[in-house]
Amino acid sequence: MSDNMDQIGRRQLMALGMMAAGVALTPAVADAASSAPRDPDGACRALMEGNARYVAGLKTGGSGRGQARRSDVAPSQFPFATVLGCADSRVAPEVLFDTGIGDLFVVRVAGNAVDLTDHNVIGSLEYAHLVLGSNLIMVLGHTSCGAVGSALKTIDGNSELPGSIEHIVDAIRPAVRRSKERSGSGDALARATAENVRVAIERLKASHPILAPAVDSGRLRVVGGIYDLASGAVTPVE
Repeated sequence: MSDNMDQIGRRQLMALGMMAAGVALTPAVADAASSAPRDPDGACRALMEGNARYVAGLKTGGSGRGQARRSDVAPSQFPFATVLGCADSRVAPEVLFDTGIGDLFVVRVAGNAVDLTDHNVIGSLEYAHLVLGSNLIMVLGHTSCGAVGSALKTIDGNSELPGSIEHIVDAIRPAVRRSKERSGSGDALARATAENVRVAIERLKASHPILAPAVDSGRLRVVGGIYDLASGAVTPVE
């Protein structure tokens, strides 16, 4: 953690630590936290195994979604992974990764767009890692993404969208332009959607002062995937 201390200062880290330690873990949550995969690779495997259960119709609900689990996690949280996903109503990370209450820290924004000047999104991801101890970020795109499709249409039509929607789409356009410059299989929207995930990963890995040093040290891993609305399967993005 020395590199983070160099970047944000010992006092700031202590303040964040006090936030996290404000409420003690209940015994049930402590047991779940100790058995959950805390290493990035283990967390990634757990996500993909959960998605395989979901696709196969073998849902377990992870650590649980009932009244007992709700009561256990009410005082505190210890998510094993973070998901940055689209706000699309059909893309619910807790469901498609077959997890329970308190298993995932989820940030959702249209087009799973990453803008390094959007402190609400970046700050949420920083908090998940630095305070809650989540060492994996999954950037999750999905098929037939309307936000990516809108970015594609505005580039082709040299147009803009109204209000703040334009700002969301503008964050996606660099990925769409890059996808147009590269050859590949699949239709234009599919290529742009995958490229949008890659760009988001690149931006998060370059985000200072918290995420980039954590990635460089190996404490944090940032990965990507595409959720297929029809099959329910998540395919990793290379």
